[in-house]
Amino acid sequence: MKTFVTAVALAGAVALSATAALAHGPTRQKVTETIEINAPAEKVWAVVGNFQDGGWIPVVEKTTGTDGNTPGKAARTLTLKGGATVEETLDKYDAAAMQLHYRIAKVDVKVLPVNDYSSRITVTSLGADKSKVEWWGAFYRGYMNNDPPPELNDEASKAAVVGLYKAGLENLKKKIEGTN
Repeated sequence: MKTFVTAVALAGAVALSATAALAHGPTRQKVTETIEINAPAEKVWAVVGNFQDGGWIPVVEKTTGTDGNTPGKAARTLTLKGGATVEETLDKYDAAAMQLHYRIAKVDVKVLPVNDYSSRITVTSLGADKSKVEWWGAFYRGYMNNDPPPELNDEASKAAVVGLYKAGLENLKKKIEGTN
């Protein structure tokens, strides 16, 4: 009888853990995009390292902000073409390493289908006249509960961020190389 009770308890525990695994909600997504630019890293950093100017991102119409590049204080509002806004804060800034970390403080998921978004941009020298820009982000999908609608699921969120990063980096390259 003791073996039967143990077996039933074990089967119940397995069933509960399987149900819990299916109902855990969203998982953190991560995206990394890079581009090589035919320009010195310092020239590229002069553009992306200015947290108060998101104009190199093609969907941005205007940037307003406060506190320059001061980590923990600097904030900016990106006004997108069409009028939507994205509010961001600067977490870390290292001019010597040509790296900054920021996060989205407020965004409508209809504009960018993400939650708890944080990002890092790094510029690396590849020689006197060449550099690499890496744009990395981590986030949760736009719908934080189970069974998200298609436009707010993991795939839609990841596709939106990848699209933003690719378009931004390609535009940055054109702007810096003078082909825009």
